[in-house]
Amino acid sequence: MAKSGKKMKAALEKVDCEKTYEPAEAVKLAKETAPAKFDETVDVAVRLGVDPRKADQNIRGSVVLPKGTGKKFRVLVFAKGEKEAEAKKAGAEFVGGEDLVKKIQGGWLEFDRVVATPDMMGQVGKLGKVLGPRGMMPNPKTGSVTFDIKGAIEEIQAGKVEFRVDKSGIVHATLGRVSFSVEDLAENFDALMATLVKLKPASSKGHYVKGVSLSSTMGPGVKVAYSPN
Repeated sequence: MAKSGKKMKAALEKVDCEKTYEPAEAVKLAKETAPAKFDETVDVAVRLGVDPRKADQNIRGSVVLPKGTGKKFRVLVFAKGEKEAEAKKAGAEFVGGEDLVKKIQGGWLEFDRVVATPDMMGQVGKLGKVLGPRGMMPNPKTGSVTFDIKGAIEEIQAGKVEFRVDKSGIVHATLGRVSFSVEDLAENFDALMATLVKLKPASSKGHYVKGVSLSSTMGPGVKVAYSPN
């Protein structure tokens, strides 16, 4: 524990908590201050000027990061007939219907992403209380409710990141791994921020992007200077 404490102290000394850094510099710092021996993820937290209690300001969406996430996801698909066969061929780890609903209701959660065809949502809706809090409930806004099962799975494995503003008005998302280059992480950051800006609701007044912070899984937060074009 003492060793970890020393690493974190050294990481904190590199970051000026009163300063906001340009995106590329912030990414570089997040990489340099990652204290763990494993390949940590680099995450971003964006505080938005929205009221999530209002339906039109409850920001939710997805973006395919141009440089991927560095992770292969276990995809579960709710489908039947030809779409079930399409899902298996496209590389879905688990495919089914009511059988999977019951299995998940029983506590099984050994998957990372969920996709469903529209005709299966009547059954999938039973899992709202289980999948919703985990951010895995299929939703048309994120492209996870679709008949294009092959395309949905390919996007997920290519680096699709889904996000949703929390009750505090903050969006959390991953940008990749510490092992990624500064340039690749910065490109992923730009893609995510551009998507968030496009989702700004007309009813949101004042500053939309109020604050941005980057950090590795175990590292300190680095404030980012960001102004939408």
